[in-house]
Amino acid sequence: MTTPKIPVTEDELHAYVDNELPAERSSDVEAWLATHPDDAARVQSWRTMAEALHARYDSVLDEAVPKRLELERLERQPRRWIYAAVAATLLAFVAGGGVGWIARGATAAPSAFQSFTLDALDAHRLYVVEVRHPVEVPGSERAHLQQWLTKRCGWDVRAPDLAGLKLVGGRLLPGPSGPASFLMYESASGERFTVYTAKAETEATQMRYSAQGGDGALYWADRGVAYVVSGGSDRGRLTQVAQAVYDQMEKSGG
Repeated sequence: MTTPKIPVTEDELHAYVDNELPAERSSDVEAWLATHPDDAARVQSWRTMAEALHARYDSVLDEAVPKRLELERLERQPRRWIYAAVAATLLAFVAGGGVGWIARGATAAPSAFQSFTLDALDAHRLYVVEVRHPVEVPGSERAHLQQWLTKRCGWDVRAPDLAGLKLVGGRLLPGPSGPASFLMYESASGERFTVYTAKAETEATQMRYSAQGGDGALYWADRGVAYVVSGGSDRGRLTQVAQAVYDQMEKSGG
C-alpha cells in the first residue's frame, strides 16, 4: 500500500468515482480510502447514486441536444455537453387538479405550456445525471446565485428553502424568449428536483401537469414569469415540492 504524497481533495474523490484520475494518483486515492472510512463511505454513496442515475438515463446518451438549450443563444462560449438531452417527444398533457390553489387568470395557450415544459424537462434530464458538474454555481453560494440569475434574467430569482431537500445550485440557460434560470435540489436519498423559470407572455395560469418517460413536470405562470418544477414519476411528491415553491414565490411577491 502506498502513502498519498499529498492529502486527497474532494475534487479528486469525485474524479476517482468518474474514472478521470491518472493511474498513479488513483493508487494514492485508494490508499487514502483504505485508512479513511468516512471518505470511503462517501465514495461508495456517490457510486451508488451514479449507477442509479446511469441506469435510468443512459438511453439518452446518443441523442442530440435540443436547439432550445444551445448556450450560443445566450452568446456564451460553447461548452462540452456531457450527456445529450432527450429528443423532444409529444407530451401527454393533463390539467393539474387538486393542487391546493386555483387559477387567477386565463389558462396558458397549449403552445406556451408545451414549449416551457419541453425546455424544462430537457434541462432536467440533461443535468440530473451529472455527479460532478450538475450546476454552474453551487448552493453554498445561494446569495451570489440569486443575485447573478436576477441580474441576467431580469426578474427577481429566488432559490426557495424546500423541506427535506438541499439546494445543489443553479445555472443560466436559454429560455423560449430569453434567458432562463435553473435551480436543482436533492434529497438525502439522491432524488433530484429542478425549478426552471423564464418569462411568459401570459400573466397567470393554473398549474398543469405533464409526464414524459419516467419524469413529471408541473407548470404555472404568475406576474409574467413561468415556472416548471420537474422530478420523478411520483406525482404526489412532485406536487408537494411544486406547491412549496409556489407558496414561497407568493410570499416573496414573485
